[in-house]
This record gives sequence, C-alpha cells and structure tokens, in this order.
Amino acid sequence: MSEEYPARPVSASQSERSEIIFPGDTNPLGNLFGGRLMQFIDLVAAMSATRHARGIPVTVSMDHIDFVAPVKLGDILILKASVNRAFNTSMEIGVKAMVEDVREQTYRHVASAYLTFVALDHTGKRLTVPHIIPETEHQKRRFEDAGNRREMRSGEVARKKENRATLTPEWHI
Repeated sequence: MSEEYPARPVSASQSERSEIIFPGDTNPLGNLFGGRLMQFIDLVAAMSATRHARGIPVTVSMDHIDFVAPVKLGDILILKASVNRAFNTSMEIGVKAMVEDVREQTYRHVASAYLTFVALDHTGKRLTVPHIIPETEHQKRRFEDAGNRREMRSGEVARKKENRATLTPEWHI
C-alpha cells in the first residue's frame, strides 16, 4: 500500500447509531418495517465507509441481511458498523442491530447485514481506499469471511450478467 493510502485499523472506522422506534416506523402489529430497518443499516454503514475511505460512499449492494427478531414500537435500536475488508475501490461493511432493554440492561440481537460500498470523490470518480488492519481474532475472522463473500458475489454478478444478455425484451422477474 502506498504512503498516500496507508492501511487503517478497523477501530478507526467503527460507527454506531441509535434510534427510538415511533409509530410512523411500524406496521399495524407494532413491528418496525423491514425497509426502515434497512435504511438505518444503510446509514450506519455509510458512516463507517466514509470514515474509512474519507470520501463519499455509495451503496453498491446489500447482499445479505438476516432479520433475526422483531423490533417493537418504543424499542431502542442500536446499530453498529465496521469495515470488514477493503479492496481496491470497494469495501464490505458489516452491521449488527440490537435492541436495548433499558430496565434489564440487556441487549437482544435483531438483525445483521453485509453491504458493499465504493468511495467517490466530488466529481464522481472512484477513489482507491486504504486496506484494513484487523486487530482482534473476531476482526480477522470477519476479514477472511469478507474475502469469501466477495468471491461468491463475483460469481453471482457474472451469472446475472449472462442471464440478462439472454432475456427477451419483455419483463422477467
């Protein structure tokens, strides 16, 4: 890595966001809308990507999300994000969402997601992003897993591109 783009530790880009869930965020059962949770996830991931790349982050994909448990009206939602791995111009960000029970002082896991971002400059040109330095065993595992997911994504992108080339002009879902 060049002097211009020194590698950075995972801790330098970690981000956290908290939300209280209001009626406008929920469905008739009082559960947080999945799309709203995805928006919160995208925002906290973008903060982490911005800190790491020091550029304008653009979401390329949210290729995996697990909705583990419902988030209820009035819950305090806490989202934590960090860069799992940085490649040339892209980064994988991992996000974990928890609900805090303030009375019991406990946390309940409600969702996890992986997102890919690229960093752009103010003209829209892709930026080279610094590599990441995983420091803990947990960060090292996430770093390795991110490389495996990238390989799977690359194969999936190629397959989809090939399928699009063979589609007829009518709509296919």
